[in-house]
Amino acid sequence: MKKEISPYLELGKMNTLRVDRDTTPGLYLMAEDGNDVLLPGQYVTDDMRENALVDVFLYTDSEDRLVATTDRPLAMLDDFALLEVVDVAPFGAFMDWGLPKDLLVPKMFQKTPFEIGEKRFIRIIYDERTHRLVGTEKLGDFFDRRVKDLAQNKEAEILIIAKTPLGFKCIVNGKYEGLIYHNEIFETIKLGDTKTAYVKTVRKDGNIDLTLRRPGSKKDGNSAQKVFDILQHNKGIMPYNYKSDAGLIKDVFGLSKKEFKRSLTALQNDGKIEVKDTGIYSKAK
Repeated sequence: MKKEISPYLELGKMNTLRVDRDTTPGLYLMAEDGNDVLLPGQYVTDDMRENALVDVFLYTDSEDRLVATTDRPLAMLDDFALLEVVDVAPFGAFMDWGLPKDLLVPKMFQKTPFEIGEKRFIRIIYDERTHRLVGTEKLGDFFDRRVKDLAQNKEAEILIIAKTPLGFKCIVNGKYEGLIYHNEIFETIKLGDTKTAYVKTVRKDGNIDLTLRRPGSKKDGNSAQKVFDILQHNKGIMPYNYKSDAGLIKDVFGLSKKEFKRSLTALQNDGKIEVKDTGIYSKAK
């Protein structure tokens, strides 16, 4: 597909610009409207000749001048991303987003103080006060509260963004806010994971309750097969039974204790296992 020059310079986005002139500090790249931006010399390659089209990301340098780079950041304007804190200051924290100049999250856009080395979920936004790209941890204002394309049992793509006392908050289909309650989770999930989920309820406030289980799935059969597969993977012997700790069962098998006990009963009835005080034993040959 033939490249087309960007109509104007867009801060925080990838731009396709035309090489206009070569200077000592680097190349000047021009948009269709005639405005140009510097691509510093360290990014210039031999194939960037006059009138060639170059894909670049635009942001502001340490002196707040618009500048181009051929590096692609971990996130761009309006994106959500899990980024690492690399420095903190009284006025904010700096995040590694894959560019030489770190991304500032001003203190007013933080929910709690940031610490070096931790990761936080943020959104890249344009700060009209400073005319810079910054990050914000306060995501609530960016979610669409008018859910139009989702209903009960519908499939959705989710991005895990925070752990709360109730469960895991997530971004649903890139625009809604959702929650998976802890008692609905029987697998290991972590911040930054993307998964397929299913709508349980769309609440009046626009929030969405979700489950990771496909509606109408045969839970008992699937759970029993899962237990049997894990048992076989462990040479047919595992030190668990009906009395095992619920937290341990969740960690090892990804099931609630109730599901685990039903699975053991189903597998025993099928003659596939034997359950003793010392553990589970496979009877499969």
